[in-house]
Amino acid sequence: MANPTRRAVLRRLSQGPAAVTELARPFKMALPSFSQHLEVLENSGLVKSSKSGRVRTYAIAPRRLRSAELWLEKQRGHWEKRLNQLDNYLMEMKDNDR
Repeated sequence: MANPTRRAVLRRLSQGPAAVTELARPFKMALPSFSQHLEVLENSGLVKSSKSGRVRTYAIAPRRLRSAELWLEKQRGHWEKRLNQLDNYLMEMKDNDR
């Protein structure tokens, strides 16, 4: 998910399903290279694909994204607590220097 191309694809798919050619249009890369990004997203369970004739269409897999969202919420709380502790510690150090 650290890849900007994959994040952009997920943003686009949040608006609705799209064919590979439509998803690839904004990117300056060969279709086989772009398809590798889609493969990573599909293997991770974040998107699903279907094929009708020669057209492969991708869509968001909401259940998997919900799991990721729940995990991120837990992480956010943890890191907010840690950053608050750091802020308190730095304020104490600043007060002790006076």
